[in-house]
Amino acid sequence: MRRRLGSVRARATLNATLVVAVALVAAGTAVLLALRANLIDQADAKAANVARKVALDLAFGVPYAELVLPDAEESPVQVLDPQGRVVAGDDDVESMSPALAPAPAGSGRADGAAPATGDDDDDDDDGDRNRGRGRDRHRDDDDDDDPPAVGEISEEAPITPGTATVDGHTADYRVAAVDVTTSQKVTLTVYAGASLSAEEGAVGTVQTAMLIGLPLLLVTVGCATYVVTRRALRPVEGIRVEMAAITASEDLSRRVPEPDTHDEIARLARTTNETLAALETSVERQRRFVADASHELRSPIASLRTQLEVGAAHPELLDVEGAVLDTVRLQRLAADLLLLARLDAGERPPQDARFDLAKLVREEADGRDRVHLDGVGSVEVTGSRGQLVRVLANLLDNAERHARDRIDVALRTEGTWVVLRVADDGSGVPAAERERIFERFVRLDESRSRDDGGAGLGLAIARDIAVRHGGTLRAGEAPQGGALFELRVPTAP
Repeated sequence: MRRRLGSVRARATLNATLVVAVALVAAGTAVLLALRANLIDQADAKAANVARKVALDLAFGVPYAELVLPDAEESPVQVLDPQGRVVAGDDDVESMSPALAPAPAGSGRADGAAPATGDDDDDDDDGDRNRGRGRDRHRDDDDDDDPPAVGEISEEAPITPGTATVDGHTADYRVAAVDVTTSQKVTLTVYAGASLSAEEGAVGTVQTAMLIGLPLLLVTVGCATYVVTRRALRPVEGIRVEMAAITASEDLSRRVPEPDTHDEIARLARTTNETLAALETSVERQRRFVADASHELRSPIASLRTQLEVGAAHPELLDVEGAVLDTVRLQRLAADLLLLARLDAGERPPQDARFDLAKLVREEADGRDRVHLDGVGSVEVTGSRGQLVRVLANLLDNAERHARDRIDVALRTEGTWVVLRVADDGSGVPAAERERIFERFVRLDESRSRDDGGAGLGLAIARDIAVRHGGTLRAGEAPQGGALFELRVPTAP
């Protein structure tokens, strides 16, 4: 179970189901509240309409016995006089709140006249007042309001929740109260109720439907999410399987499948293949570097060993000068390889070291007969002094190997850049080879001796150092027809 929940499909399904459940519960609650409020508003309107209709009939002088009353169960009605006695209403209405008054037998509703208002019986008055306390509460709120004029009804119809007992069955109602003054100048209060059974039934039906439909909908959402997520993640599984195979076989030439889509998974597959291609290139470059380095080291080591073996057998034949040259050559080659290894490892020059590049150019050019300096003023840069000296030395050494008579070195500033140009009057570099010469162990003139041409690492080292300093190194054609190398590095801030 823990393993299944650890998958993206399971988590996506669970999260989607939870979100939908929360949304449905919130929406269902809102629907129920809105439905209940709407049905209550309808019941309020119905109760107010019935109360106003009965009140208007009384205002027009309709006798109590001839009042047209709705069905008692749907809308019970009672009419109370100022003493709180029921003077009209349906006989089936046993009690009603807030009227709370039972309909007394022989109340005189049949004669159509208003009941007497004299003090016939103090006990009856006390009982009527007690039974009419609901009406009294309604009237208390309006003590400051004058009763309606003769033949008119009150503008407001206050609504209160209440209950009514009809044929022995008590239910909840919304009760409206409307005052009316009859032609006999008697102010009556009409109480009319509207049943809430429809509201309770509708709300109950919706609740039942939600309780049944919600689990079914959640199961459907969960299944659909699981299936859709599984299909969406199928390419990811293909990528994972292929990556596992590449790791096991160590074959970096293989690539993961790219789905024919334009979504994030397709971009992931393309990025993975680009990473594999870059890794393959890096590994191949490293293998070639190791092979070339081994090849370059083999010659001086073999030469030095031969000289030492001859010297051991015949001391008088030992070429000490040649042995020293081979040793120096080995030392330089080892230093170049070590520097390249550090550069490949991502070594960055210090950013807080400031020095005058023009001074380095003058120091490096000093002692070289064919070098001519032009416009070498004072300009400061940041970085590794030793590495930039190495760049200058490599460029000048390369120029001296190919120049006939003259090497021109110019130093300028262009905006935020320091530009160093080294030009010779040699045979130059063909346009097609101007990028290849910066590859490691590349020598364009393969027929020349290794002693004259070096190991083919100087220009590669110079470009790597330039890049590490945030600059560039490019090859071009000099005005004299020879090679032109342009070094650009940022000036010190």
